[in-house]
Amino acid sequence: MNNRKPQRKNHTKSTPNTSPSRRNHKPAGKSGSYRPEAQQRSHTLDKAPSKTYIVQEPAELLSFLVEHVTGMGRNSIKSALARGQVSVNGIPRTVHNFPLEQGQTVALSKEKVAPVVPLTGLRILHEDEAIIVIHKDAGLLSVASAQEQEVTAYRQLTAHVRREHPYNRIFVLHRLDRDTSGVMMFAKSEAIQQEMQQAWKEVVYERTYIALVEGQVKKDAGTITSWLKESKTLKMYSSPYPNDGQHAVTHYKRLQANRHFSLLEVRLETGRKNQIRVHMEDIGHPIVGDKKYGSKSKSIGRLGLHAQVLSFIHPVTGVLLRFESDIPKSFLNPFRE
Repeated sequence: MNNRKPQRKNHTKSTPNTSPSRRNHKPAGKSGSYRPEAQQRSHTLDKAPSKTYIVQEPAELLSFLVEHVTGMGRNSIKSALARGQVSVNGIPRTVHNFPLEQGQTVALSKEKVAPVVPLTGLRILHEDEAIIVIHKDAGLLSVASAQEQEVTAYRQLTAHVRREHPYNRIFVLHRLDRDTSGVMMFAKSEAIQQEMQQAWKEVVYERTYIALVEGQVKKDAGTITSWLKESKTLKMYSSPYPNDGQHAVTHYKRLQANRHFSLLEVRLETGRKNQIRVHMEDIGHPIVGDKKYGSKSKSIGRLGLHAQVLSFIHPVTGVLLRFESDIPKSFLNPFRE
């Protein structure tokens, strides 16, 4: 966890912060490097000339079109939206109140855009030429091995970016376990991936999880430190010997508790495999539904771990972005009367 405290404004959920940059970035000159969003085009719109409009100030999509498109009435514009003829930064949009931001490009095509295959188990919170930030549902794999054919976040997002160009790719920055829900991020070029991973501790300001654990945690807050290793059965564990394994530090704060369960806010200082799951077992409060790490409860029908907040410095613009996902309702049920 980065201990620096950047100046930043209040954030809304899943909304980038527009606070001043703390670092100066320049677009990379490598293949697949960042390009200004206004230059982005979808290959689906290349078949016919499109009218394009640059957004000068925040607005909703339908209102923006009604104001700027001449020769079309409101109903005709609604029909064009429904037919997929409107795109924002090359991505087809059909929602009337889709929020537009300054600098984006809105295009109105004469041809109907090919229908977009819906994403399963995830939704995109933010996308630009450098990164994609998503919310992943519990049960969806982040990435699968080459031998597995299961639907994953990685495969769906690869198909998503290739609608713009068949050679586009995405690159893994970090992972969430299959049964962990919440915010995660991918890079859209290898250069961005390498830059962010090499400076992960400096660019990632906050990674906050919500954990529903068994039993009543007595302390209001605490820090767990250990050295993690992986067994032959691929289970992570804390070594009893100092400096034996990967150093892992987890901070937690109790939000709610009763005799049977505790709801914790967990902040990662390091990001090791299964770190939170191991550390919760270490203090005698395994995560609900985590049979692998000592849980005996199946009260919510899933793993009680959710990646709530991800805050980081954008690798190109240098702007501090913060994305937040609501606590799953099932995590709160054990505390309702």
